[in-house]
Amino acid sequence: MSTATTDNRRKAPAGERVADWADGRLGIYSLAKVNMRKIFPDHWSFMLGEVCLYSFMIIILTGVYLTLFFHPSMNEVVYHGSYVPMQGMRMSEAFKSTMDISFDVRGGLLIRQIHHWAALIFVAAMLVHMMRVFFTGAFRKPREVNWVFGFLLLVLGMFTGFTGYSLPDDLLSGTGVRFMEGAILSIPIVGTYVSMFLFGGEFPGSDFVPRFFSIHVLLLPGVMLGLLVAHLILVFYHKHTQFPGPGRTNNNVVGMPLLPVYMAKAGGFFFLVFGVIAAIAGLASINPIWAMGPYRPDQVSTGAQPDWYMGFSEGLIRVMPGWEINLWGHTLVLGVFIPLMIFPLVLAAIAVYPFIESWVTGDKREHHLLDRPRNAPTRTAFGVAWLTWYLVLLVGGGNDLWATHFHLSINAITWFVRIGFFVGPVLAFIATRRICMGLQRRDKEKVLHGRESGIIKRLPHGEFVEIHEPISQEQMHTLTAHEQPRPLELEPEVDENGVARKIGAGQKLRVKLSKGFYGEGTHIPKATAEEYQEITSGHGHH
Repeated sequence: MSTATTDNRRKAPAGERVADWADGRLGIYSLAKVNMRKIFPDHWSFMLGEVCLYSFMIIILTGVYLTLFFHPSMNEVVYHGSYVPMQGMRMSEAFKSTMDISFDVRGGLLIRQIHHWAALIFVAAMLVHMMRVFFTGAFRKPREVNWVFGFLLLVLGMFTGFTGYSLPDDLLSGTGVRFMEGAILSIPIVGTYVSMFLFGGEFPGSDFVPRFFSIHVLLLPGVMLGLLVAHLILVFYHKHTQFPGPGRTNNNVVGMPLLPVYMAKAGGFFFLVFGVIAAIAGLASINPIWAMGPYRPDQVSTGAQPDWYMGFSEGLIRVMPGWEINLWGHTLVLGVFIPLMIFPLVLAAIAVYPFIESWVTGDKREHHLLDRPRNAPTRTAFGVAWLTWYLVLLVGGGNDLWATHFHLSINAITWFVRIGFFVGPVLAFIATRRICMGLQRRDKEKVLHGRESGIIKRLPHGEFVEIHEPISQEQMHTLTAHEQPRPLELEPEVDENGVARKIGAGQKLRVKLSKGFYGEGTHIPKATAEEYQEITSGHGHH
């Protein structure tokens, strides 16, 4: 009796036995011991990356559900479904199956709308997340490769969205595909071959929906999933960046452990994101294909607009003059071809920016502390200039809607965009850099003289002054912890032996650009300990 009781006591719980079994074969315990206590800093802006991750997960989950009911075929059928106004109409199987998902599959319309809204939020969150990384300098060494991974995720997300909303074969998406086909045909020599490959013949062909379906469901999500895993692995490997503050250095991370604190917060945030997207999908209709009908090559939907993230590419084409060149019996449509070349060049410039800044500034050190945007005025000005350029082109991409909704001349809008394309980013750059300088000046005043208390005091001789209260040591550390790098200088024309040096044009360009980043007029010298002691020791704060 006692032996049986002892054996029962020695027997481990089922969960522990399963854990031991898994650990003996997979080494889970040692892996978890190293990584589950990893420290993550806490700041609201870091949650932007989580919105990207969770919306991508929602896209995958809802996409699997939709795949079960969607038929990627352009074979013509007659509709006899639940939507009475379209009964008896001829349409493709792709359009018919999308109508069936919307009206006959239980929960189908909600899942469709969650899928579409999650895709929009994913791209928007990716853009905002990359802007956070850009403005705070989180892309610097050793995270340049991770920036490239994030950039590729953004670009692939844009093209995945384009192939996705083209699948229903409705009039709106068909107009967008026709627009893309025209852009492809403007490419010299290879344009017609690419078009024939995509569409299986003359537009619209009979194969583009099945091919877009394979690209949308298999190719692009597979590549994105691989990039996402690599992105997260590098985040773990390099440790997370953090904003400057007391006790925070390039050699440590101040925050909460991954398990259980961060995991609990992340799990709750996932359901919050899912709930918000589901609420938007349930309340706001998106892509109502039954209002536009199936695609017909001889029709164009009124007010056709792409999703917002492709709007600037359409704006480039809409505002470009209709230039053409006829050479050797061939027509080169510059009005389409030039914008088609600008689009990838701009994307490439964004991808390689970390390497350009590192080369210009000569900074090869590792950075784990973030910059406040005001303390990097040139970089911040570049970011705002790019956003201004993007928004101007977004206006051009919807010039017809601006004209009809605000009763404006479409020609005036087009010329506004053409001029704003060149002038807008320059003005935004100058204004942003001046604002950053003003904020730096205010930070210096706050360190030396304290913050304004709102209390007015009258001095014995009749003068009225405002009482300033000294800021905390934590605030003072945050306002003065940033570096103020010096620009590069050209090497002397002769070395220590009197031998003339050969200074190349590339080195001269690098020095000029470095002075643009760090030279005179880009920084307000931060308050020194001597200045602070001089002000506070004799007169106090006024």
